[in-house]
Amino acid sequence: MTQKTYTLGEIAAALGAELQGDPDVRVEGLATLQAAGPGQLSFLANPSYARYLADTRASAVIVAPAMAEKSATNVLLLDNPYLGYARLSHWFDPAPVAPSGVHPTAVVDPTAVIPDTACVGPQTVIEADVELGDGVVIGASSVIGARCRIGAGSVLRPRVTLAHDVVMGARCHILSGAVLGSDGFGFANERGVWHRIAQIGRVVLGDDVEVGANTTIDRGALDDTVIGNGVKLDNLIQIAHNVSIGDHTAMAAKVGVAGSTRIGRHCVFGGASGVAGHLEIGDQVQLTGMTLVTGNLSEPGVYSSGTGAESNRQWRKNAVRFRQLDAMARKLKELEKKIEG
Repeated sequence: MTQKTYTLGEIAAALGAELQGDPDVRVEGLATLQAAGPGQLSFLANPSYARYLADTRASAVIVAPAMAEKSATNVLLLDNPYLGYARLSHWFDPAPVAPSGVHPTAVVDPTAVIPDTACVGPQTVIEADVELGDGVVIGASSVIGARCRIGAGSVLRPRVTLAHDVVMGARCHILSGAVLGSDGFGFANERGVWHRIAQIGRVVLGDDVEVGANTTIDRGALDDTVIGNGVKLDNLIQIAHNVSIGDHTAMAAKVGVAGSTRIGRHCVFGGASGVAGHLEIGDQVQLTGMTLVTGNLSEPGVYSSGTGAESNRQWRKNAVRFRQLDAMARKLKELEKKIEG
């Protein structure tokens, strides 16, 4: 594979960055400040790594204007260095480009619509009345259920499963092992016996949605499960039936959202946080890691629950106090009444 190289002048122009240094210096890769060598480009986004800036061997560094004087090498000035790095990462991505066409081992129903620009990988199954947009990539051993619609430029990595009637917008990215449109957890109880409820809704994804590896999104019981534009879901997330997630919300790994909960736009959920069912979460709500939400959150802001790690001995003492809180509160109220009297 031929190594791609770019001049700093080309990079600065593409990013809209101010270059302080030699525009003819060529860059052939990206690296951290600590590991970078000549011919590589680095960036400083987290101030805690600023101590490496003066000694880095990188040919250039993307930095905020306030940090320019602390670098001993060429600098590209951007207000958001991390965004600059994110854009450049695609320039040096070594992932192979998927060839267009249907692999001879794929099983494709004759009613499916597959444009010439799409790629269908080996051992993939595409069922009846599926429609793929231009440039769609379906990885090996994936299953695309009946009547699914996948928007232009979307990429499904190997072993992705879409159950029937999933609708996906443009430029979505679904990582390996994800399952979209599986049945929600719906059962009716009759004298201790559970009876399965047919899940007749769909899963509908907007444009530019990312779904991480082994994440599951259940189809709606009646209404659709809806994932808005630009939503980013990490690995091992569970989205239950009839959940709605607003545009540009992001969730870290192991988040669980129970059924029929509505989540607003531009929310950020930390890893292993959980949201109970039938709740309303407003816009711009941030949950720190392992937060459990059991009630509606209407106001934007940062929310947390649980306690931080401490020594086991101290935790055991505090656990005893937690169990005594209700009784202590009642005694406090009684004392307040006596004092007021």
